[in-house]
Amino acid sequence: MTERKSGLALIYKVDRRTKGNTESAIKRLLSPISDQVYTITSDNGKEFANHEEIANGLKCDFYFAYPYASYERGWVE
Repeated sequence: MTERKSGLALIYKVDRRTKGNTESAIKRLLSPISDQVYTITSDNGKEFANHEEIANGLKCDFYFAYPYASYERGWVE
């Protein structure tokens, strides 16, 4: 995960790209700074199927980038 303005990168290795693994990794990385997390933007992969649980757990908004719109994901592309 990369914060757009500061460039802060948070990295966590998951064994497989499943929705459960992705959800727990995102929550583990962002829980310590959850008061500073307002939005998350991701691509449209199946691993983000639990996006509602992530957004509710972190009390933030969760957005998906449009397909083929790499400019919406900033540093990721």
